[in-house]
Amino acid sequence: MPDTPQPDLFAWRKAPERRVYSVGELTRALKRLIEGQFPDVWVEGEISRISRPRSGHLYFSLKDEEAVLPAVLFKGEARRLKFDPEDGMAVLARGRLNVYPPHGKYQLVVESLEPRGLGALQAAFEQLVARLRKEGLFDRARPLPRLPRRVGVVTSPSGAAIRDFLDVLGRRNPSVSVLVAPSRVQGEGAAEEIAAQIRRLDALGTCDVIVVTRGGGSLEDLWAFNEEVVARALFACRTPTVSAVGHEVDTTIADYVADVRAPTPSAAAEIVAPERHQLRRDLANFEERLHRELARRLELRRAALATLGHRLGDPKRARVDRRLRLEGLRERLESAGERPLHM
Repeated sequence: MPDTPQPDLFAWRKAPERRVYSVGELTRALKRLIEGQFPDVWVEGEISRISRPRSGHLYFSLKDEEAVLPAVLFKGEARRLKFDPEDGMAVLARGRLNVYPPHGKYQLVVESLEPRGLGALQAAFEQLVARLRKEGLFDRARPLPRLPRRVGVVTSPSGAAIRDFLDVLGRRNPSVSVLVAPSRVQGEGAAEEIAAQIRRLDALGTCDVIVVTRGGGSLEDLWAFNEEVVARALFACRTPTVSAVGHEVDTTIADYVADVRAPTPSAAAEIVAPERHQLRRDLANFEERLHRELARRLELRRAALATLGHRLGDPKRARVDRRLRLEGLRERLESAGERPLHM
């Protein structure tokens, strides 16, 4: 039987070769690993230590009971936010993990941010309402002219709102002219167009009332009328304004700022232009009251003239009146210590 080699119990095992990394090499390796593993991630947490430098970027941390995650929202994405992030706000962030070698730290590069428990649009709406109310933009309510000659309307020229408005206005009072300032009423850039057209109509100075209107829709559809730029254009408008956005159950910031809120586009037409037949009835009633008042005053004048003519036509009455006046003068002279005249 051949001899079997026995293991050398005292032989030293060869140690593995050491791999030494530089700080930069290890950081780059971690960067590839982390960024490759988390290119798109959702993170829930509470905003902490938010910072807003002049660059327009937002720097903050997301935290919970166990950890803190640095985060950044770059200027482009920050401008598209519909709400104002604040310390202590619970949010849901979507982004990618990024390792920043010069500082040796990782952070979440946020691409979208929304409040938890409250939609981003609703949060933005409530924040802007509170701020504009504090500034006094909701405190003005000027009266509309009784008989407008021209109404300016800011809306989409192809939407149902302008058709409903013109239909009702034409039935009620076709003598009122309408100047339509076309604008998009939803989507990116719509708020800026609406504000620009409000300013344009106001600058013309030929409209007695300016109406901003569109049909109903979701909160997202109506959002252009919740933008600050529209609110400030309405408040700066010298011409009285009416907001008729959506249906009766919809409420926008434009409704709060405008002088009058109409629940629908059709209701706006009823508000700005009185019904022609009613105007005629009002005019007839006014003429009747005027004639009655003129007749009453004329009768009073006739009675006064008759009384005066009666006095002038009665010589005895005239002598008695003259005697009474002379007696009164003598009494006043005697009370004043003067020697009375002989009459």
